[in-house]
Amino acid sequence: MNKAQMKPVAEQLPEIERGAEEILVADELRDKLAEGRPLRIKAGFDPTAPDLHLGHTVLINKMRQFQDFGHEAIFLIGDFTGMIGDPSGKNATRPPLSAEEVAANAETYKEQVFKILDPDKTRIVFNSEWMGELNAADIIRLASCSTVARMLERDDFSKRYGANQPIAIHEFLYPLVQGYDSVALKADVELGGTDQKFNLLMGRQLQQAAGQKPQVVLTMPLLEGLDGVNKMSKSLNNYVGITDAPDEMFGKLMSVSDELMWRYFELLSFRPVAEIEGLRQQVQAGQNPRDIKFELAGELVTRFHDAAAAKKALESFVNRFRNNEIPDEMPELTLACDATGKLGIANLLSRAELVASNGEAFRMIKQGAVKIDGERVSDKGLEIEAGGTHVYQVGKRRFARITVE
Repeated sequence: MNKAQMKPVAEQLPEIERGAEEILVADELRDKLAEGRPLRIKAGFDPTAPDLHLGHTVLINKMRQFQDFGHEAIFLIGDFTGMIGDPSGKNATRPPLSAEEVAANAETYKEQVFKILDPDKTRIVFNSEWMGELNAADIIRLASCSTVARMLERDDFSKRYGANQPIAIHEFLYPLVQGYDSVALKADVELGGTDQKFNLLMGRQLQQAAGQKPQVVLTMPLLEGLDGVNKMSKSLNNYVGITDAPDEMFGKLMSVSDELMWRYFELLSFRPVAEIEGLRQQVQAGQNPRDIKFELAGELVTRFHDAAAAKKALESFVNRFRNNEIPDEMPELTLACDATGKLGIANLLSRAELVASNGEAFRMIKQGAVKIDGERVSDKGLEIEAGGTHVYQVGKRRFARITVE
């Protein structure tokens, strides 16, 4: 898209600002957009796991918005930084990945991001391309661009230092390398989660030192998982994977609370802000929030699969829930798991007062009268992992929506 075709700043800004936590510096972003040229929009991902979940897509969605306005998305796979281990938000040194793990995970990332990004407007780069060419002297010069005092301004480093927890020297290199990526790419805008703010600002610092115009930093909030409390994470089992089967993805999204639904609309939906506000008004006017949630689940299943899969997932969900006469309203509970990070099904049902005792729970399971999200439970030893919210049913009339954490 050439300069004459670029959208007016007044049209771009509201969508770019949508859902953003912070823009540093907002006036600089306006000035860059006013130049009327495609901007270089950078977001980096360390290939620490093979599969992406909806939490990761918050940044990727924002990149897509920039693409729709004619800007260039630079999807940076941190194969070099992945072998350092990002210390952001960690209270201990993070183990580095092997070169083999990085390479395998990076390949799956490349396949998955094009479910959202426009391949024709996307550059996929690896920071080993330029970091691998630096010698020891270059790394020392890079390290001279910051101070130990500056590094200790980072909240996670500061807390670990104050608690006498070890901080390895190589961890200080991580924000420097991430910042140098912006120099190498001449980034105009860098996107990141709120936990990445220090690293993103390091990019501005190093670009200024290199004589470049500093990038604008745009931070996005960390998406809450299905439990509505913790950041979406595979380790907490409160995630929706973008490679989840259509029925599984649809069901997980239908389990989010009515309040959290709006957060997901804001950060995950591609619907215009005015349209989402219209849906909110429908709920305020008496529309069942479940029906609006159908819209959200259908949109996301369509994006990561297709419209036919979304339609089939909706029909399957309706058949399982409506035909079983599961009520729209029911008690909502949060139960703590035990020391193993799990909660036995009988204990859960008893604590939720869906049964009078563990013994009754076992009898009801044997009779086929216990269901989770409409699916019959046959294993009396079933253990529910922390994270996620599900509908538990005993018999025809006892229901509860329970979150295990």
